[in-house]
Amino acid sequence: MSSLLLGIDNGLTVTKAVIFDAGGTQLSVARRRVPQSMPHPRWVERDMLGLWQATAEAIREAIALSGRPALDIKAVAATAHGDGLYLLDRNHRPLGPGILSLDSRAGEIVDEWAKGSVFAEALALTGQVPHASAPSAILAWLKKHAPDRFSRIGHIVGCKDWLRFCLTGTVGTDLTEASTSFTDVRTQAYASEAMRIFGLEELFTTLPGVAHSADIVGYATAEAAALTGLAEGTPVACGLHDVTASALGIGGHEEGVVSIVAGTYSINEVVSAEPRTDQRWFCRNAIDRGRWNNMSISPASTANYDWFLDTLCRAEQDEAKKTGGSIHEMLAAEIDTALKKPSTLLFHPYLFGSPYGNAASASFVGLRGWHDRGDMLKAVLEGIAFNHRSHVEALRDGFAVREVRLTGGGSRNPAIAQMFADVLNVPVTVTSTDEAAAYGAALCAGAAVGLFASPQEGARATCTVSREYRPDPARSAVFDERYSIYGRIAEQLRPKWAEIESLAGQEMGGTA
Repeated sequence: MSSLLLGIDNGLTVTKAVIFDAGGTQLSVARRRVPQSMPHPRWVERDMLGLWQATAEAIREAIALSGRPALDIKAVAATAHGDGLYLLDRNHRPLGPGILSLDSRAGEIVDEWAKGSVFAEALALTGQVPHASAPSAILAWLKKHAPDRFSRIGHIVGCKDWLRFCLTGTVGTDLTEASTSFTDVRTQAYASEAMRIFGLEELFTTLPGVAHSADIVGYATAEAAALTGLAEGTPVACGLHDVTASALGIGGHEEGVVSIVAGTYSINEVVSAEPRTDQRWFCRNAIDRGRWNNMSISPASTANYDWFLDTLCRAEQDEAKKTGGSIHEMLAAEIDTALKKPSTLLFHPYLFGSPYGNAASASFVGLRGWHDRGDMLKAVLEGIAFNHRSHVEALRDGFAVREVRLTGGGSRNPAIAQMFADVLNVPVTVTSTDEAAAYGAALCAGAAVGLFASPQEGARATCTVSREYRPDPARSAVFDERYSIYGRIAEQLRPKWAEIESLAGQEMGGTA
């Protein structure tokens, strides 16, 4: 029987364990929700030990569901949400809760940096400007507001690196994760000058060692094996940042290919053979040295769709849970009807963040009394696609693009995939990979034990195209006009967002 690979994918709300055979066929998947904590406005955290417990349970269930013995699993690798911050003390114990990439407590610090020289210095040295959930910004916030916790930092790691530590007892990271804040964009190695830019010089020695994503960095310990059901001694590869893992898992971690991940974040990325910097994208490390992953992102994608379902489709959500049906299929007719008729309704999908910075907020514009829920839902989906287009256009300004690939929650819905093709006015490819990020991690695991020459070679050999969506010229022309108006309205709103945000601090008064 063929060798098996385990890919672990930890997102912002769910941790997954997925078992694949060496040909890329998914044999089993197990999921666990990981509760978030929001103790203060803009704080988004979770318990690190709880995350590991949930992941261990998912691994054990995935092994049971596969119908194969754990000894058939030849290697494991993890991917997880990038950015945010996971800290260990000098004794390798969690130093407070993990801070997710939805956290924006450091927004004020980033705003202050924008007024001075930090943005320009950071872009020139690290290939990116800092944002509210960047490790640099959160660490600066801790230094200012939680000095005791800051003083006890022993190791700065990413989420997937915490899971690697729990599996193996070894501390470290890979090239893709290392470049979230503190590497020189030219050398692709840590730079003490990067720490100085952010006022974090004293933490340089706490940065983790760096390995290749497909390097074996440890083996499942007896304790990890007892919790997960893995065989003790199973090789564990270093793994990679989930943005890169998703592109790899759909065969899109290649030069000339824009990979779009329509998930919680609007993620749009392309690999290049040389570093090229611009405020509109992060120029970070690709899997291999001498390659760069250029990512244009914002927290403004399908989290808006999830909010709409939770807020305005509660009855259908409850019905879907009772019957085991799909909420997306239940709403398909409403979406289809809305797509076929003209509408004045536009939506800016900035519920949780935007390309415009911390103050921007979401809005429906052009809403009329005769619009129904289907019209609003269509506007939300269109706004998500428009936001992706703004990022893709930025990348096409900087890099030659021959192909666009799409993954994420919406990619399995033909109407949504077709909308992306029409909005972008380019063919959009969807592959057969369901769990793209987990498969990206599994490809690294496979390369680590010699099943593939490299993770990319594994992707080329196993990723198959499910369908290509070609743009309809008439629909693309309509979307072009709507996108132009959408963008002009956003620019008009830009100076007003701070005024709107100030309303949150006003107390409501009145008389009985």
